[in-house]
Amino acid sequence: MKQSLQLKVGQSLTMTPQLQQAIRLLQLSTLDLQQEIQSALDSNPLLEISDEDGDMEVNTEPTSAEPKKPEKASDSEIEAPQPEADTEWAERSDIPEDLPVDSQWDDVFQTSGSGSGSGASGEDNDYNNDYRHSSSDSLQDHLRWQLNLSRLSDIDQMIAAAIIDAIDEKGRLTVSAEELVESFDNEAIEIEEFNAVLHLIQQFDPPGVGGRDLQECLLIQLKQLPRNTPYVDEACVVVSQYMAQLGNRDYNQIMRRCRLKEDQLRDILKLIQSLDPTPGNAIGDDDTEYVVPDVFVSKKDGRWLVELNPDIAPKIQINAQYASMARQSSNSSDNDYIRDNLQEARWFIKSLISRNETLMKVATKIVEYQRGFLEYGEEAMKPLVLHDIAEAVGMHESTISRVTTQKYMHTPRGIFELKFFFSSHVSTDTGGECSSTAIRALIKKLVAAENPRKPLSDSKITDLLAEQGIQVARRTIAKYRESLVIPPSNERKRLV
Repeated sequence: MKQSLQLKVGQSLTMTPQLQQAIRLLQLSTLDLQQEIQSALDSNPLLEISDEDGDMEVNTEPTSAEPKKPEKASDSEIEAPQPEADTEWAERSDIPEDLPVDSQWDDVFQTSGSGSGSGASGEDNDYNNDYRHSSSDSLQDHLRWQLNLSRLSDIDQMIAAAIIDAIDEKGRLTVSAEELVESFDNEAIEIEEFNAVLHLIQQFDPPGVGGRDLQECLLIQLKQLPRNTPYVDEACVVVSQYMAQLGNRDYNQIMRRCRLKEDQLRDILKLIQSLDPTPGNAIGDDDTEYVVPDVFVSKKDGRWLVELNPDIAPKIQINAQYASMARQSSNSSDNDYIRDNLQEARWFIKSLISRNETLMKVATKIVEYQRGFLEYGEEAMKPLVLHDIAEAVGMHESTISRVTTQKYMHTPRGIFELKFFFSSHVSTDTGGECSSTAIRALIKKLVAAENPRKPLSDSKITDLLAEQGIQVARRTIAKYRESLVIPPSNERKRLV
C-alpha cells in the first residue's frame, strides 16, 4: 500500500479537564463532596475555608416551589441555554469566567438557610466524625471472649474454636458435625464429644447462637427461658414437631394435633414471635450509614419553599495574599506554580457553584411536580420521569440522572432520595395516569385494612384497584407486593 497524507475536516466534542471535574463533583454524594473539598484544600494552597459571614449578594431568599410565579423566583431559577449533554451547566454565562481574586463562596452563591457555622469545623461537624471512629467486636470475638472464661481441655478448646469459626454473622452454624469432626485429621474426636462442646457454645450470649437451622435456633432460646414462662413447654412442642405447619400458617391442624384452643395458640404464637431468628445480628460491626440531606423543603404561609442545606460543605475562598503574588510579572517557577493553582482554585469554586445551582433547580422542579405527595402522601404521587425534569430545567437527561443520584431531600414526610420522586405510570379508565408509587401505597393500605383471617389475594387486590379505575395486571400486583416485602395471602393469615 502506498502511504499518503490527507486532511479531513470534522467536529467532535472534547471533555476538557474542567468539564470532567464539574461532572465528577455533580454526581458526588454529600459525604464524598466533603472529602473532595478537603482534598482540594490540602493540595491547593490558594484555597482556604472562609471564617467570615459576609453580606449575601445572590439568592437571598429560599426558592419557592409554587408554579407560575416568576416574581418570586431566585437567581437559581433563571432559564439556562440548552446545549448538548452535560456541557450546558458547566458553561453557563451567569457565572463569571474569571472569578475575582478575593472571591468567597457567599459572594457568588448564597446557600439558603440560617446555619452560621462552617461544615468543616467545630460542633457543626460532630455528626460527620462521631460515627467514623466507632468500633465493636465481631460475633466471633464475642464468643471467643466467653470461651476464654470456660474451663475446657485443650481438645475441647480446639473443637470450640472450630465451631466458632464456622458460625456466620447471623449466628447459625454453617458446617455439619461430621464435616468438622473429619477436619481434625490427627485427633480422634467422637461425635458425642463434639456435640457436648456445641451444646456449651449454644448456651453463650446471644441466646440462640450456634443453631444449625431456624428450628434449633428457636428451641435453644425457648429452653433458656424461665420454666415458669406461660406456654413455654407447648411452644417447644409446636416448634419441634410442627414447624412446617407453623410456616404454612396451618393453625387448624396445629390446634387439632396439640389439642389447643384458639386463645392458647394465640399466646403460644406471641411467645414464638418474640424470639430472635437471627441472634448474631445483635452482635458485630455496626454498618449504619448516615444520610445528610442536601435540600430542605418546608411549608411557610401556604407555600412550599426549597432551600439548600447550608452545612453540607465548607465555604471556601481564594487566599488573597497568595493570589496577589500571581500578579507579579516574574517568570519564576514559583510564580508559575501560583498561577496554575489560582486557575485550578477558580475552576473548583465555579464547579461547586454550578453543582449547587443545578441541584437547586432540579429540586425545585421536583417539588413543583410532586406537591400532591407533600400534601397528601404517597397515594397522591404523580408519574414522573427524568425527561420531564430535563425539559423543565433545560438540561440533558444524563445531567438530571447525575444530580438525583445519592442526593437527599428533607421533607415534612421524611428524608427521601431525589430518585424516589421518579416513577413509571399505568393508565386509568378515565384516560389519566397513576404512578407506580401511588399503586404501592394503595396496596399497602388495602393489606393493612384486610381481614387477617381472610387476607386479600393478588387477584382480589387487582379487582379492588379496578373498582377505583386503575387497571393493573395480577402479576404486576405480585411484583409490587414483593417490593414492599409483603408476604403472599397464605402467609399473612393469622389468628385475631
